Amino acid sequence: MAAPAILKLDFVNVMYDYLKGRLVSVTLEKAVIEVGGIGYAVCIPFSTFSKLPKQGEEAFLYTSLMVREDSQKLYGFWKRGDRDLFELLDSVSGIGPKTALALIGHMERDLFELSIAQGDLSALCKVPGIGKKTAERLLIEMKDKLKRSPLDLPLVSGSGPQDTLAADAVSALIHLGYPAPHAQKAVQRALEANQQKPNLADLITATLRAL
Repeated sequence: MAAPAILKLDFVNVMYDYLKGRLVSVTLEKAVIEVGGIGYAVCIPFSTFSKLPKQGEEAFLYTSLMVREDSQKLYGFWKRGDRDLFELLDSVSGIGPKTALALIGHMERDLFELSIAQGDLSALCKVPGIGKKTAERLLIEMKDKLKRSPLDLPLVSGSGPQDTLAADAVSALIHLGYPAPHAQKAVQRALEANQQKPNLADLITATLRAL
């Protein structure tokens, strides 16, 4: 009797389009989602962190698997468009997953594409971790990768409505375990103390320092 064939799986070529399962734990940079008894550690941007449900509830993330010589990491996003932009950014020379996550976490996609189309170097440099040289590289390489022109892009502001920003910050604090009333008051105090409109990451950081 012939020996049974051994099935070999090439995990490098396995594609994960999305994950849907119970949110086990979450931090500002990583979420653990249990699917079929397996806990998947997923790296996430700030914009996704603020949208996740409470621990124990069902979460859904679009995913991208990045394979390097020394590591394999799974990245998750609330929006499919953010996932697609992440993969596009990762294809730019010198722009790794960490920088791509920072951009997506601090800039709406429409604002990012508008900044590229208009050559707005200063807008890109406002993102933490993005210096002048990196911003210049993005302007040069992303113009060829993005197909939309400035006239196709909606007019958006840099930080969005303050109430939406506050709601996202409160949601983030609740995920970290702070009671909702406490989180709301702390975020409001942080906004009142900040004369300039902060981005989501800065607002969360300022609020945590005051707690």
